Amino acid sequence: MSRSKSLQYYILVRLMLVPLMLLTITTVVFLLLRATPGDPVDAVLGVRAPESVKQEYRQRLGLLDPLWLQYVRYLGSLLRLDLGTSITSQGEVVWDTIKQYFPATVELAVFSMATALIVGITVGAISASRPNSWLDVGGRLFGIITYALPLFWVGMLVQLVFSVQLGWFPLGSRFPASAATPVGFTGLYTVDSLVNGDLGSFFTALYYLCLPSLTLGVLLSGIFERIVRVNLKQTLRADYVEAARARGISERQILIAHALKNALIPVVTILGLTFASLLGGAVLTEVTFSWPGLANRLYEAISLRDYPTVQGILVFFATIVVLASIAIDILNAYIDPRIRY
Repeated sequence: MSRSKSLQYYILVRLMLVPLMLLTITTVVFLLLRATPGDPVDAVLGVRAPESVKQEYRQRLGLLDPLWLQYVRYLGSLLRLDLGTSITSQGEVVWDTIKQYFPATVELAVFSMATALIVGITVGAISASRPNSWLDVGGRLFGIITYALPLFWVGMLVQLVFSVQLGWFPLGSRFPASAATPVGFTGLYTVDSLVNGDLGSFFTALYYLCLPSLTLGVLLSGIFERIVRVNLKQTLRADYVEAARARGISERQILIAHALKNALIPVVTILGLTFASLLGGAVLTEVTFSWPGLANRLYEAISLRDYPTVQGILVFFATIVVLASIAIDILNAYIDPRIRY
């Protein structure tokens, strides 16, 4: 099989898996919500509402129908790209909820990932370039500690120190309540501010992003530090690196131009999956920092047993994660021919 045909076959197989993975995820989400204790009607009407009123409301929501019928109706709505309407938010369409809250999650994820890459790759490269030195030991300790520390504990600690005690950073919002938020088509305050040429709003939005994004980014950087350090150490022992040293090329040029580039190939996989996880699983971060993103809205919907909102947001996040995983698989197959054979 030729290289082009093998790549096409690999891509086709991965794309055929997308509907199956999404169907599995949506089915699991649907069943788990119904199996979880709690009644959405009680969350809306209260536990003291008359039972007759509750039954009428359940009938109107279709919760008294057989489970298979609810599931078929749910799949039919998904095929029409209809994520449903919230039970608890006065009939708010789930798509409108996503449009309102998702930009905050994207902004937090992008800046956190940028921080994680810069810190992780830098510390990993320094550690690998000085094997068995105190820099190497420090890099290893950094990777282990940042990977092991629980986000919710670190988040509360940094808020207590830098926001409550020192007063350096704000809490619980993306922008000052007294100022007009940047207006634009993206919903990302930093991007919309730059598009509008408003540098003041840009630095204000960046200031409000600093504490949550730096905290999350530093804790995630340990993943990249460990991968870069291990792969770079192996790369620095490769034959072509020894040949470059024999030709008199400086260690700095060897590290940056030759070894580091090849050592970063495994980072592509981790980068895509970590970013997808940031978009789809930022509940701890957003709840801990009271960040007004989609994951925080998901947490509220779960607390209120808002079935349509929970299902819609989880399916939306699952689609992002699945598509990101497929894209990373295809990119890796294109970079490394060994994967597709």
